[in-house]
Amino acid sequence: MESRYAAAERRAGRRPPALYRRGPLRRLGRLDRWAFDQVAAARLPGLEVVLPRLSRLADHGVLWFTTAGVLGLTRRARLRRAALRGSIAIAVASPAVNLLGKHAFRRARPVVDLVPPIRIRWRLPTSHAFPSGHSASAAAFATGVAMEAPRAVAVPVAVTAGAVAFARIYTGAHYPGDVLAGLGIGAAAALGTRLVWPARPPVAHVTRTATEKVMITGDGQGVVVVVNAGSGTTATQEGGTASRDEEQAGAPLLRSSAQAAVDVVARELPAARIVWLDPDEDVDKALAEAAEQAEVLAVIGGDGTVNAGARAALARDVPLLTIPAGTFDHFARALGIETAVDAIAAYRGGRLGRVDVGVIVPEGDAEQEMIFLNTAGLGAYTELVERRERLEGRLGKWPAMVVAAARTLRRSEPVPLLVNGRPRRVWTAFVGNCRYGSRGPAPTWRGHLDDGRLDIRMVTAGERVPRLAALAAALAGHLHLMPGYRSWDDGTLELAAPEGGLRVARDGELTALPAAIRITKRPGALAVFCPTVRRGGSGAGR
Repeated sequence: MESRYAAAERRAGRRPPALYRRGPLRRLGRLDRWAFDQVAAARLPGLEVVLPRLSRLADHGVLWFTTAGVLGLTRRARLRRAALRGSIAIAVASPAVNLLGKHAFRRARPVVDLVPPIRIRWRLPTSHAFPSGHSASAAAFATGVAMEAPRAVAVPVAVTAGAVAFARIYTGAHYPGDVLAGLGIGAAAALGTRLVWPARPPVAHVTRTATEKVMITGDGQGVVVVVNAGSGTTATQEGGTASRDEEQAGAPLLRSSAQAAVDVVARELPAARIVWLDPDEDVDKALAEAAEQAEVLAVIGGDGTVNAGARAALARDVPLLTIPAGTFDHFARALGIETAVDAIAAYRGGRLGRVDVGVIVPEGDAEQEMIFLNTAGLGAYTELVERRERLEGRLGKWPAMVVAAARTLRRSEPVPLLVNGRPRRVWTAFVGNCRYGSRGPAPTWRGHLDDGRLDIRMVTAGERVPRLAALAAALAGHLHLMPGYRSWDDGTLELAAPEGGLRVARDGELTALPAAIRITKRPGALAVFCPTVRRGGSGAGR
């Protein structure tokens, strides 16, 4: 039986393309038009106005790029990654649909004569119908967001994407088959981004310590919070940075991340003792004194501050609560703590885990060992950090990073080293505390914080350093493609510099060391607070 809309198409003088006039595709085409009839005949009170407007809002990806902008303005790294992955997926899916798919199939749009006029609030498209570009963009963005964001964000985005796809049928813009094809292409485009940018796990695995107990109080009694006032400090209107004294005096500035975190702690844990670090204060001494008086040592700051707090917590054997307020906050985010609110929830949940600690031992001076929680870098990376620190007071951290990277690439030379007794000319080296999941010179996420291994990656060179190749590979995140790239994991790494001392960047902080060092691990040495529930839905520890 001929459908109403098939009859309308026949009266309009339209015939399906030859591809759809024979065999199984003919039957699929008839089924597609019948499904279109059913949707067009449906009456959905309240959605007659909403769906057409939602469809128009999605024109040219406006809805999705606006959503990406909102996610990007948050301070949550997961949401920023979700926004970026969703946008990249649209950039892949859109040309695949509009430049390839539509011109390959050249399917005519449905006849809208019998669609209720209240639904037709869109300008009649002139492009071909198959596949649906709106549906492809919606699926690409929603799938990209779902790969990175927590469910509280991913589910509303997915529901909105589904509504946009349905709206394309409901308003008469597409057949159901057009929409299904678009959804498939969009989802495939998002999943394909993992080939060059693997999705990171929301929380690294941490071994839960069921036998360890810690005193948890509702008001934070026994918690000592040490605050690095310079962490996450934003620029004033005059272009400089703001101190705590200036902030209290009402200077014209944006609030710092550290001050915002302190406000949350003071509100949620009023009995906690808060200690501010002055710029010229001995950080190690202040943290050691805080740890002596604490049942729980909390630190507000970036990775460098957390590193210092971990040293004090290890010496006193007290659990560490990380409250992120830096630029990167790699360690806190690996634990699943992205904000001060997350940290307070982790404390109140009372769930402790044991994480590995990387250790650098200078030759002949074992008592002066230094730790790292994330990474230790040598060679060009230390030059980059040094240049960035010199520039960031004038330019800000991110512009300083770009300028420093360009200058380092242009000027750095390989460093002669003995690596486990073998001579190498090392351009840059990366040593990670536990295996890192992404490829590249300095990956940023781990699946475990308790695997007992060092992740070792090096770029070695002969007389000529492959600078342009290194830059291209680093930007693409595939430094492993370079001929001089080597990677392995081990429990120990021995390094010696025949020409003098070594410089190492531990968790982003530069340190001068003797000419020979040994890098090893202390498995499960540090007790930390972990979120009670994984952001993906399962437990924080196993």
